[in-house]
Parts: sequence; structure tokens; C-alpha cells
Amino acid sequence: MFAQSLYQTYKRFRTLQTDRITALPIVILMPHSACNCRCVMCDIWKDNKNLKQLTENDIRELLVSLKRLGTQQVLMSGGEALLNPNFFNLCGILQKYNIRISLLSTGLTLKKNADQLVQWVNDIIVSLDGNEPLHNNIRNIPDAYQKLKEGVQYIKNIEPGFKITARTVIHRLNFRYWPGIIESAREIGLDQISFLPADVSSHAFNREVPWNEQRQHEILPEENELPELKRVLESIIQKYPAEFTSHFIAENPGKLRNIWGYYAAFYGLNPFPYKKCNAPWVSAVVEADGTVRPCFFHPPMGNIRQDSLENILNSRESIRFRKELDMDKDNTCIKCVCYLNLPPSTKLN
Repeated sequence: MFAQSLYQTYKRFRTLQTDRITALPIVILMPHSACNCRCVMCDIWKDNKNLKQLTENDIRELLVSLKRLGTQQVLMSGGEALLNPNFFNLCGILQKYNIRISLLSTGLTLKKNADQLVQWVNDIIVSLDGNEPLHNNIRNIPDAYQKLKEGVQYIKNIEPGFKITARTVIHRLNFRYWPGIIESAREIGLDQISFLPADVSSHAFNREVPWNEQRQHEILPEENELPELKRVLESIIQKYPAEFTSHFIAENPGKLRNIWGYYAAFYGLNPFPYKKCNAPWVSAVVEADGTVRPCFFHPPMGNIRQDSLENILNSRESIRFRKELDMDKDNTCIKCVCYLNLPPSTKLN
């Protein structure tokens, strides 16, 4: 086992050095293109009528590359992955090869699927936007908060140690209620909560064209609101030292302050916060129609229904993309709201 781990570390190091993917520890799959929420900061649900989903055959074919590349973790994203009627069959195919499965979910159907989730998924990350009325309003689903809460607590009753965390997008509509979001996470019974700013500038989340300025400012805090955002942020840092120490709040205070820095950068008050990221070298995204991307935000590289994942990632064009990608200058990377930095020796849980 130690020799195998050492070999994987070596292959991950070689990938970073040569730009040729020989190890791919993380893969993000989108089993289903539709979503069961209608979030104000996302356009995925607007294309629900054009349903696309991954099949069991897609996963079996994909598994050939995942085994060769030593994939250790698959994140099931979306849309809402649980809308795929064969979701747990897909998990079963992956689990046979000891691939860890994390589910990113709206949380609306956790209770309905609780028994199978505990069996087939290793951990769950849910979206939380505020206290009950605010969460429901942002999700555009009247009982979204209650369903989320019931689902989390039902799973915790079945398996108290099952890890369920939350991710919150902080933006104009909820930053004033930030402390209440932390309290709601505790009330629901979540193990941890993390925060990130809203993406308002990319093609991601089913945007055929980037949002215009008016649409951006529905989500982007206005310049005259930035002082209030900073006050709220600093009050959280002062109020919740124990939650930072215990990592109930995932980010440290410095990373949390980057949310203010990110929004301030839109008004030229400072540069966009620096992010150390190697996502295109250690992960890949496979969308519901088989499209492969180096991350959520960069253009497609190919499609697994036309070629193997390994061939797509190591095509001449894909290798050139990684060789030429300067994250300090690339506009997509500069404005990215999330990042993944996985050194070769990092062990995945």
C-alpha cells in the first residue's frame, strides 16, 4: 500500500512537471443536467427542459481511464445529481474500485434517499443560502429550508457520524444575514460550513453568454455596500473564534476577508485575491452530456462519448492548454471564485 501511494505521488509530481496527465486524483461528474431549485444566482434550472444525463455505460467506459489515472475521489455535482434515476447504480460502479464519492446537493431530496445515501455516498455537501425565509427566497422553493433540515437530521439519525457540510455563496442578497447563516448551519446539524463569493462574470452555470452589467449587479454588492460587507465580515471574525479554531467555519479569517477583496476588485479598489490553483492538472469535469472540461470555468476539451477521458486530457491541444495557462494573467482564473490546490503528497480523505 505504501509503495502504491508513493507511486501515485510520483505520477502526480510528473503531471505537474510535464503537463501530461498521468495521475488524476479528483474527477467531478454531473450525472444530471437539470436542477430542482431556481436559484437567483444560477441559470442551470433555466435549461431543465433540455435534459441530459450520464448513463451507466458512460461510467463503465469512464472507469477505464479512472483506474489508469488512479482517481481516488469523485464529486457528484450538477444540476442536482440525485435527479438521475440511476444515480445509485453509478455510485455502485465507482465504489467497486474504492473510489470515494462526495455528493453536492440542494438537499431537497436527502430524506427520500437517506438510506441509499448512507450506503453509497461517503459524504454530502449541501447548499445553504440563509435562514429559513431567506434560503427559500434565494432558492425560489417555498419549503427548501425545511426539506434540507429534515434530510440532514434524518441522515444523522441513521448514521450520526456521516459527514454533511454546507457551502454558502455570499452575495448582495444575503451578506447582511451572514451570522444567521452560521447559526442556521448549527441549527440544522451540519458538521461544517464554507463560504465563497458569487461568480457573476463567467460562462459557467449554464450561461450561454456572460451576464450583462445589470444582471451582475442583482447579485454583486454595490460599491457603496462594501463598507457594510466589511463590517459584517469583521464582526463574524470577532464573534466566532471558536468556530474558526474548530474548523466549523472552514476558511480561516484571512480567506474569509478575500470575499470582500473579491467584490472590491470589481470596482478597482484592489486586485482580485490571489489563488494558488492546480485544478487543470489534478482534476477534470465531466458534464451530463459527456463534455470534458479542465475545470468548471474553462472551455471544453472533448467528450467521453467520442474518446476516452485519458486521450482527451492528453491530446496535443489539452497539453498545450496546460503549458500555456498563466493563472496570474488569464482573465478566467483571475476572476475565479473557487480554486483547488492539491500538492502531489496530499492524501484525500
